[in-house]
Amino acid sequence: MNIAYEMKTLRIEPLTREAFAPFGDVIELEGAKQIPINLGTTIRYHDLAKVDVSDGGGRTLVNLFRGQPRALPFEVKMLERHPLGSQAFIPFDDRPYLIVVAPAGELDPQAIRAFVTGGWQGVNYAKGVWHHPLIALGEVSDFIVVDRGGDGLNLNEQDLAESLWLTDDALNVVTY
Repeated sequence: MNIAYEMKTLRIEPLTREAFAPFGDVIELEGAKQIPINLGTTIRYHDLAKVDVSDGGGRTLVNLFRGQPRALPFEVKMLERHPLGSQAFIPFDDRPYLIVVAPAGELDPQAIRAFVTGGWQGVNYAKGVWHHPLIALGEVSDFIVVDRGGDGLNLNEQDLAESLWLTDDALNVVTY
């Protein structure tokens, strides 16, 4: 039997604000409120994500993550969530990466979705949203990550009963 036939492939969608809204915020310049500052020499793209880290006395952390590229096909075997705070990923490079998410609450494998960024787009996972750890593509990729520091358990991981696959075929159908 053909192994590709047995793999449950996850459809990869283009990342848009509307499609990602149930999971958090898309961090991008397009459509953002623009405010001229610094005597008109700078444009501030205002209020791009809702950072939510104060539960249990949490504080905001700013981190750098360096993601090793993942090859396709890629097996999605688990998801994680942060029940006490949001987590934002802002790429340094104009390079697409993949996002796998499911709504907050009890993990529903039928509700898992996959997105590919248009390059310079970030995401802010809302508190409790299930997501896969960073899936960089092509080359080593750097991200600023804003999340919660402080006491309390802020990481849950859950294995999937059945793996899902991200494939070149699913990625190649994406158009912008």
